[in-house]
Amino acid sequence: MCTRLAAAAFIALALASTPGAAQQAPAGSVGPAYRIHPGDEIEIMVWGDARLQRTLRVLPDGTIAFPLAGQITVGGQLPTDIERIITAGLRPQYRGAVPQVTVMVKNPSGYQFSVIGKVQKPGTFTPGRYVNALEAVSITGGPTQFAQLGNVVIVRNNGARINRLPVRLNRALSGSVEQLGPWDVPPIVSGDTIIVP
Repeated sequence: MCTRLAAAAFIALALASTPGAAQQAPAGSVGPAYRIHPGDEIEIMVWGDARLQRTLRVLPDGTIAFPLAGQITVGGQLPTDIERIITAGLRPQYRGAVPQVTVMVKNPSGYQFSVIGKVQKPGTFTPGRYVNALEAVSITGGPTQFAQLGNVVIVRNNGARINRLPVRLNRALSGSVEQLGPWDVPPIVSGDTIIVP
């Protein structure tokens, strides 16, 4: 019973501490723009040319192959960036202006992270939106009774190097959300592994 109450309190605090998570963002405001990740499914349409309409999954190396434009690196790009790249790749194929190119994220399944250790339900998660460390742990159902929230670590693969980022989630649960620093609840990057000892 005590563990369930602690987990419920943890989830409530995670939602309250993230701007826009517990409430709708005001009209006209937006969160961070979504960048394409390996594993995402994107839909590309070239208006007026049904032959060039494709739904593609981004390969692990962050690329896609698109007819007449070739192999394109899309990992880390905004959809509008990909529209410009494809338009430029198609330009030699058209005598006049290139038709409008539209890129939409159909399934943002590439943004994934894992949580292991002393949490209610460890695993790999695809939330469909960006989250911070506090939200990531709350998605698991919260920490278990003996979790050491002052020693949480994010393992982040940064190219050929692996970074270890210490996170102190115990500060988030101390009751004073105003005193949280940016590294108390850092944003989670796709591919992160959060270890809760």
